[in-house]
Amino acid sequence: MIKKMIKHGNSSALVIDKPIIELLHIDESTALELSTDGKNIIISPVSDEKRMDRLKNSLDFINRTHSKTLNKLSE
Repeated sequence: MIKKMIKHGNSSALVIDKPIIELLHIDESTALELSTDGKNIIISPVSDEKRMDRLKNSLDFINRTHSKTLNKLSE
């Protein structure tokens, strides 16, 4: 399957087709880890509970610390 990046605001996005989403048992709330081997992009669902807790704690901290800036950016 060949995909192209699409413009999403000031970023680019890769749309994952529904059959792949269903195969991996993920949805839009699933945290995904991006890594690379230097040549390929590897996208994997985060399955480690401790890692997921660290991610949630980090996001909570960022949201508390930078809420005003994030709100301005969303406008």
